[in-house]
Amino acid sequence: MLRSGTVIRLHELYASGKSIREIARITGHSRNTVRKYLRANGIPEPRYGKKRGSKLDPFKPLLDEYMAQGIFNCEVLKHLLRERGYTGGITLIKDYVKPHRPPKQIPAVQRYETKPGYQAQVDWKICEYIDLNGVVRKIPVFAMVLGYSRAMYIEFTKRCDIHSFLRCMVNALEYFGGVPKTMLTDQMKTVILGMGDNRKPRWHPLFEDFAATVGMVPKVCRVRRPQTKGKVERTVRFIEQNFMPGRRFTDVEDLNRQARQWCDEQNRRIHGTTGERPIDRLVEEQLGTLPPADRLAKYRFEVRKASRDGFVSYDGVRYGIPWQYSGREVKVRDINGFIEIYWEKELIAQHKKHSQSRMWVMCEQQYANLGTAQGYAYPKPLGIQIPVQDVEVRPLDMYERLTGVGA
Repeated sequence: MLRSGTVIRLHELYASGKSIREIARITGHSRNTVRKYLRANGIPEPRYGKKRGSKLDPFKPLLDEYMAQGIFNCEVLKHLLRERGYTGGITLIKDYVKPHRPPKQIPAVQRYETKPGYQAQVDWKICEYIDLNGVVRKIPVFAMVLGYSRAMYIEFTKRCDIHSFLRCMVNALEYFGGVPKTMLTDQMKTVILGMGDNRKPRWHPLFEDFAATVGMVPKVCRVRRPQTKGKVERTVRFIEQNFMPGRRFTDVEDLNRQARQWCDEQNRRIHGTTGERPIDRLVEEQLGTLPPADRLAKYRFEVRKASRDGFVSYDGVRYGIPWQYSGREVKVRDINGFIEIYWEKELIAQHKKHSQSRMWVMCEQQYANLGTAQGYAYPKPLGIQIPVQDVEVRPLDMYERLTGVGA
C-alpha cells in the first residue's frame, strides 16, 4: 500500500497533464498501480476475500475438551478426532494446539542438606585422553564426595571391576580419615547384582562384606534418577571439564599423583554452595573410625591364576614369579607403585608397577634349577627297588610229610 504523500503526488502529476505511462516511469510504480490509485481518488480500501472454512472448525470444541483433560499429543488427538469423523490432516491440529500447549514442566524437588558424617556419594566417570600415538583413549575415574563437607577424592584406574572399586573405596576412606554412616551410588554392577522379588537390592557379596567390615550402610538411587546423588554428579562433570582438559601425564600412577594434588587444592578452596572450605567442614563430619589396617588389607588383593611358564597377568602386564608356583592361584596387591604377589601369606615376588600393556616382567632367578627338577616343584613320586632276599630250599618229601600225602 502506497503512502498518502505518494498518492497525492500521483494526482498532482496526473493533474499537470502527465500520462499514466509517464507517471509510472517517473515514480517507479507499475501502470496498474498508478491507475488503481487515480481511479480511487485517494487510498483504496483493501479488499479481503471471503475466508474459507477449515475441516477442523466443527471439531474445535471437541479439541478444547481434550486439551482441558491434559491431552496435547497431536497424534493421539488425530486418532480421537478420526473416530468422530475428522478427515483433515495433523498439521491443522498442530497449528490449533500449539498456542494452547502448556510449557514443558520440570518436576520440582526438595533441597536436601546432608547431616555431618551421614552420607558419601560415589560414582564412576569415563574420561578421555590422547595417547602418544595421537589415539583417543578412555580411562575410568572413581569419585567420592562427602555430603556435608563436600570434600572429594578421585582416583583413576584401568578397570571398573569390583576389585578396583574396593581398592578405591579403601583409599578414599583413608584419605578422609573415617567412615560415613551411609554410602549412596547408582545401581552399578560392582555394588548390586539386581533386585530381588521383594524389590530389595541383591548386593555383590564382596561389596556387602566390605560394607559390613567398615560399618557403612549402602544405598542405591532409583533408576534414571541421577539427581538423587547430585553432589557427586557435579563432581564428575567438574573432573571432565576442569581437571582432564590439557592434562599431561606419563602413566596412570603419574595421573593419580596429579589427581591427589588437585583434590588437595580443591578441598582448600571456598565451595560455591557452602561458602566454606571443604577441609574445614571435614573436621565437623564426625566420621566413624576406620577398621585396623590388617582388616582392610584383604580388599587390596586380587586372586590370579599363574600361567604354566610362571607369569601373573595384572592390568595387561605379565609379572614373573618363581617357577615353583606356576599354575597356582596367587594373590596380587597393587600398593605404593609396586605389584606384590603372594602365595598364601608368603610374598613370592615384588615388581615395580608398569603401565605399558603386554609387557613381560621377569622375576629374578625365575627359572633357577627348573631343568634339574624337570619342571616339578615337588619330587616326582617314583617306584622303589628293594634287594632280592635268599629263599631256603627244602626237599619236596618234607612238604608231603607235613600234609600227610602218601601216608
